[in-house]
Amino acid sequence: MAFDIARTRAAYPALTEGFVHFDGAGGTQTAAGVIDAVADAMRAAVGNRSAAFTPGRRSLEMVAAARQAVADLLGAEPDGVVLGPSATALTYTLARTLGATWRPGDEVVVSRLDHDANVRPWVQAAEAAGATVRWAEFDRHTGDLPSGQYADLVGERTRLVAVTAGSNAVGTVPDVPAIAKIAHSVGALVCVDGVHSVPHGPTDLASLGADVLVTSAYKWSGPHLAAMVADPSRWGALRPAKLVPSSDAVPDRFEYGTPSFPLLAGVTAAVDHLAALDPDATGDRRARLRAGLAAAQAHEEALLDRLLAGLAERPAVTVYGSPARRCPTVSFRVAGLTPIATQQALGDAGFCLSAGDYYAYEYFQTMGLRDSGGAVRASIYHYNTADEVDRLLAELDVVAAGAGTMAR
Repeated sequence: MAFDIARTRAAYPALTEGFVHFDGAGGTQTAAGVIDAVADAMRAAVGNRSAAFTPGRRSLEMVAAARQAVADLLGAEPDGVVLGPSATALTYTLARTLGATWRPGDEVVVSRLDHDANVRPWVQAAEAAGATVRWAEFDRHTGDLPSGQYADLVGERTRLVAVTAGSNAVGTVPDVPAIAKIAHSVGALVCVDGVHSVPHGPTDLASLGADVLVTSAYKWSGPHLAAMVADPSRWGALRPAKLVPSSDAVPDRFEYGTPSFPLLAGVTAAVDHLAALDPDATGDRRARLRAGLAAAQAHEEALLDRLLAGLAERPAVTVYGSPARRCPTVSFRVAGLTPIATQQALGDAGFCLSAGDYYAYEYFQTMGLRDSGGAVRASIYHYNTADEVDRLLAELDVVAAGAGTMAR
């Protein structure tokens, strides 16, 4: 059955404003059910967590429901779901915790393809411990991250391998299971950045080989909260710095302060929204999530093919990377214009795209593009349409023609 794009778009109130959103990698628009869930939670009497009175029990239920929803999304256990304000904050918490156990001579492997949130926390923790940082390099032409290099990078002193499941710069989907197999052969942990991959297809923690996976709800139609997921026994072996009176239970010991209960209600609603993307899907929420995200993925991949074909026909446009497997994300430049000027020109025409390095610092530094403004990013999400792709391509012709006029 064809993906019902009209039904899907109707679930996003913000789309009625008329802007064309190709900035999903920076944050998607919010589904109506999420907005309603957050508003309902804020209207209700909610107290801090307590089993002694009804408003306190409501907050307990919101936390538990959010953990279960994220677990269903990722194929995890609810007791292994750590909730927090952002992927960056959660990764820093884990890096500080693990880094306290590292010693001089230990090694950490990071990748130049990753968002800096899955690079700098590990680099800084390694530096603090006197550990060695080793770098996995991407192919400068294709943007692929060859998994074979990890056999040389990983050794007996490797304590952690950090790698993305989807590049937020050029969309590359590395062979994470192969990389994880190499890391696990020496007992190293594998921390996977799933922020850009989770919104674009079914995710399974075990199949990836991830010991820890991080994701952000605002990249999949939800509120600005994040989750860090692992087997509960993994968390049980770690002792993060925490306040003395705060809970020492797993996963609570990794969560600082009182959570935003209404936003947690929004996380659950966002997962329910994704589970309803395929109206014909049956089974439990996990099964419906896999079906719905698979249907959305096929829709997004068709749009990506259309966009890439159109960009290839435009000599004024340079596309960066051509990875064998990719999320629906493309970085490019228009001849004669800086990325920010291209973004501004498209923005004036109602198109929302990112420009710069999008925190993919090492990628743009390696490519020699960062100092000159990075690139422009078009990131497709399941509410985008073929017509929007065609309109973007047409507007790029206008922008490129204007750049040529200015150049003369």
